[in-house]
Amino acid sequence: MTRQSINIVWFKRDLRLADNAALHAACEQNLPILLLLIVEPSLVADPHYSMRHWRFVWQSLQQLNQQLASVKSYVVVIEGEAVEVFQQLQQHYQIEAVFSHLEIGLNITFDRDKTLKQHFNQQKISWHEFAQGAVVRAAKTRNDWDKHWQQVMRAPLIESQWQQAQFIIDLSLPDFSPPAEWQQADEQFQYGGELTANKVLADFFAERGKNYHKHISSPDLSRQTCSRMSPYLAWGNISLRQMYQQLLDHWNEPGWRRALSALASRLHWHCHFMQKFESETVMEFRHVNRGYQSYPWREDRQSEVDLIAWQRGKTGYPLVDASMRCLMGTGYINFRMRAMLVSFLCHQLHIDWRRGSYHLAQIFLDFEPGIHYPQLQMQAGVTGTNTIRIYNPTKQAEEQDSEGKFIREWLPELRDLPNEIIHRPWEVTPMEEVMFNFQLGRDYPYPIVDIKETSKQSRDRLWAWRNREDVQNENQRILRRHVRLKGR
Repeated sequence: MTRQSINIVWFKRDLRLADNAALHAACEQNLPILLLLIVEPSLVADPHYSMRHWRFVWQSLQQLNQQLASVKSYVVVIEGEAVEVFQQLQQHYQIEAVFSHLEIGLNITFDRDKTLKQHFNQQKISWHEFAQGAVVRAAKTRNDWDKHWQQVMRAPLIESQWQQAQFIIDLSLPDFSPPAEWQQADEQFQYGGELTANKVLADFFAERGKNYHKHISSPDLSRQTCSRMSPYLAWGNISLRQMYQQLLDHWNEPGWRRALSALASRLHWHCHFMQKFESETVMEFRHVNRGYQSYPWREDRQSEVDLIAWQRGKTGYPLVDASMRCLMGTGYINFRMRAMLVSFLCHQLHIDWRRGSYHLAQIFLDFEPGIHYPQLQMQAGVTGTNTIRIYNPTKQAEEQDSEGKFIREWLPELRDLPNEIIHRPWEVTPMEEVMFNFQLGRDYPYPIVDIKETSKQSRDRLWAWRNREDVQNENQRILRRHVRLKGR
């Protein structure tokens, strides 16, 4: 029996129809197309991911299918490891080519792609991968990278003619039935999908983003004035180019320039950090600066107790705990608070950033490997090239949440404390305990460390290591690979 020749568009972290180079290239071919999403058990079980991610993916898929209904098609979902799924599909179809975006992923997905590349080569199946944003595969230097970024971001959006394409949906393989929790929306979390992404971005430009630059560091106000586009970028519901070009469309609107300038710089940083990870993916496992390999992190038994307290938002420092509980409850916190959480783990608890990497990945709804690991190391202060920042969580609370609104929302046990006490509950007096029916150690934990002491220890140690010869030598290598040379 002759098998029908088809092409496959494999959706990975590019869950959209607009400005999708893989979909466009497949539509340019004169063959029927199978739209495919693979639920890989190894990825579902990977410690970086949690149910909130797969729920977002499933929501994104539903919106893809909502749009594809106009052409009586949908994305076929098959459960299995990627190589096995393609082997099963080959029993039914003659696969001529596979189209997908070039994933800047974890080691597990990179190994999968290498295995799959061998399989496709053996089976004479062409695999066309398309760059994510302006990231260059395995770039050795940053020469001309900024120019490349501008060229990619300002290039015309890709308009694929998917409405005229012929799609294949009649498969004998069983369609995937997701767990019930993937299908249950939670109003505390952003809803996934291309249609939702466009609405959120339109809402930002309509009004709420005008004070973006003013409120970006506030854990409370940032929830409204920040773009809130990070999960949609992470899972490919919108391309970075789409977002950047919409920003340019609003560039000359009165009163918006400072907000848009701040946002534009962060869109550039988005690709910058992903390029760092793509160019040196070993940073998933070790310090990018090899001079820090023997840095003396804590490994005593108490460090495990402290790590759990940090993970659960029970450190005794209100802004740290409120930020962690907000993340667990919503999947989102602003950048300043993310940096503070990592700083507290590494600088106040002296715990290796790697011991916190899985937990943060699981609770960040916008978990993006290419941003996650460079940022963890930068905030931990072990790159040797970035400014060392040791955050004082009490000072941050007093500056960024002066009236305690954010803290009260996420730490209800402190809700009745006045502003003068809420940032420093360990200073409550016996009379105040009676007045506010609050007891430290019963209603809220004592601080697990003394940050005056731990901050000094970290500051002295980090600066001493930064001046070591092996760290300095590594700095030069890192700068050559990850930083644009003058004039380039």
